[in-house]
Amino acid sequence: MLLSQLLDQLPDVLERPAQDVLISAPVSEDSRTVQRGGLFVARRGANTDSHDLIGEAIANGAAAVIGERPAAQVQCSVPYAQVADAQQALGYLAAAYHGFPSRALTVIGVTGTDGKTTTTSLIFNMLKCAGVPAGMISTVSAVIGDEALPTGLHVTTPTAPEVQSYLRRMVAAGLTHCVIETTSHGLAQGRVNGVEYDIAVLTNVTHEHLDFHGSFENYRAAKGLLFSRLAESYPKAGVPKCAVINLDDPNADYFLALSQSVRQITYSARGYGQVNLLNWRAEPSGIHATLLDSAEGVSIAFHTALIGVYNLQNILAAASAALALSIPSEAIKRGIETLPPIPGRMERIDEGQNFTAIVDFAHTPNALEKALQTARSLTNGRVIAVFGSAGLRDVEKRRLMAEVGVQLADICVLTAEDPRTEPLDAILEMMAEGARRAGGVEGKTFFRVPDRGAALAFACQLARQGDVVIACGKGHEQSMCFGEIEYPWDDREAMRAALRGTPLKTLPTASL
Repeated sequence: MLLSQLLDQLPDVLERPAQDVLISAPVSEDSRTVQRGGLFVARRGANTDSHDLIGEAIANGAAAVIGERPAAQVQCSVPYAQVADAQQALGYLAAAYHGFPSRALTVIGVTGTDGKTTTTSLIFNMLKCAGVPAGMISTVSAVIGDEALPTGLHVTTPTAPEVQSYLRRMVAAGLTHCVIETTSHGLAQGRVNGVEYDIAVLTNVTHEHLDFHGSFENYRAAKGLLFSRLAESYPKAGVPKCAVINLDDPNADYFLALSQSVRQITYSARGYGQVNLLNWRAEPSGIHATLLDSAEGVSIAFHTALIGVYNLQNILAAASAALALSIPSEAIKRGIETLPPIPGRMERIDEGQNFTAIVDFAHTPNALEKALQTARSLTNGRVIAVFGSAGLRDVEKRRLMAEVGVQLADICVLTAEDPRTEPLDAILEMMAEGARRAGGVEGKTFFRVPDRGAALAFACQLARQGDVVIACGKGHEQSMCFGEIEYPWDDREAMRAALRGTPLKTLPTASL
């Protein structure tokens, strides 16, 4: 594709080059991995400015460059175009290079603070049970046919070039549908620009990512982009544009207003929506429940191995999306009942111990509350929770997480969770202050063990027969960040090691 053809897809080109050039390799924002014949996108970041890397990109084969500086202010020996916001342009450029693959797919986007991965996986499984050739892009993996590709060390929407490459491969593989877990970062940073969504699903909106968005209103507005853009999204024959909204969430009216020009399906565990939970009962094997689509008169009784009543909200969200796509009720039921275990989501770890050990991804105050309530329902003994709070992220969350912990668990072990360049001792002190304010007593109801491996071992040593030890915050993630280095880490393996009495050490000496 010619550079001029790619530029034609952008709304904010400030300066075009006099010379055109063929772009024969993918669009990239990484000067180290740009391919020969590719297009390099330079932009100003929070800590770096990749305009300074244009020379490296050209040396590695970039045929053209798009950036935010005027051409006169850059050293560039290949055609250069200036745009107002290169980060926002990247998604549209990648989509155009790959031939706008999402226009050939029915695309379902799932956003919210908690429950996105589970809801995404449920919709994907419902589609598969209906015989629909579908792909999935979640914060765990991208699934294309029989291939599952990991999507990163930490949970967020993949980069714009990666998203468009996955979609292109799905189209080439003959898939017709794709479910995308769509984060607020992915929306705000334009990683899903150029993705033509058909169904937008909201799980919930609670306290999270205020370090990045600056305020709750900005955070909510970022998620709202998925809904406000539905009406202008590329029309596809026979495919509805539909917003699926949780009426039990206090922000429901905000999302209903944003999507009022498209079809709306509401769901509620309290009976307020179109799709409602009729009844449920929890058993050791899972939850039995029935949902009803009151508009269509469709009733679906099901059993799920998912634990935690909060997962019923995720099931309602997924079923509502499936109903919007006219998926048969029997396929929806099978999709719920045959859902494979989701890595790091209330995942039980068994090494023959006489207590229950669980690893969960809960890393927000709301998610931690739900995880601990679920843990409480599993035992008549004690709940021992191990968790931390990330560095360079929302500071207020540290106090809130600790408050929730001491209120709902019998014992909390405060530990490392990606401290990054912040002193871990300072993070743990903020958490300890929150714990104390909520009535916690250090050395009795809460402890500080900086090394996460040692913290898990300490929790397991405290556990008695019938107790529950639950590690929250990391889930399936495969690394932990100290300083600027991602060290290999898997909470599930660390829990197994702790249960075997051979704890993993993870705390670099210089990180305190």
